[in-house]
Amino acid sequence: MAREHRAAARLAATQALYQMDVAAKGINEILAEFETFWIGAEVEGDQYKPAEIEFFRDILNGVLQDQVEIDQIVNTTLEAGWPLARVEAVMRAVLRAGAYELKKRKDIPARVVITEYVDVASAFLGREETGMINAVLDKIARSLRTTEFEARP
Repeated sequence: MAREHRAAARLAATQALYQMDVAAKGINEILAEFETFWIGAEVEGDQYKPAEIEFFRDILNGVLQDQVEIDQIVNTTLEAGWPLARVEAVMRAVLRAGAYELKKRKDIPARVVITEYVDVASAFLGREETGMINAVLDKIARSLRTTEFEARP
């Protein structure tokens, strides 16, 4: 059950980061909106799963606190000529959230983080974009957590 609640928190955090980006909403407004009206609720006929609220808040707050550094990490990883600002808003939200977890949440294995955010991306994006997210997060993970990817004897 905890895995499902974490997955729901990642999905909600991605949606919240997207809304903050495109609608210019602040963190307090977004937290109140998602925790009151979205997480675990039925919205327009869609049932949103219960999420681990503390994890949801950690992702949002973490991305906002380290956004300059997170954006630099993602920018240096993206293909030349494609700065994060040119990336579609949903992809930007997924990459920021994934990069945050890879950078700060060492308690979660890198491969789990990558898989979870590829799953989140697949809910909104096509195969090509999802593949790009997988590649970018994998590259970030290999640079930030080299020991997790070293060959095992």
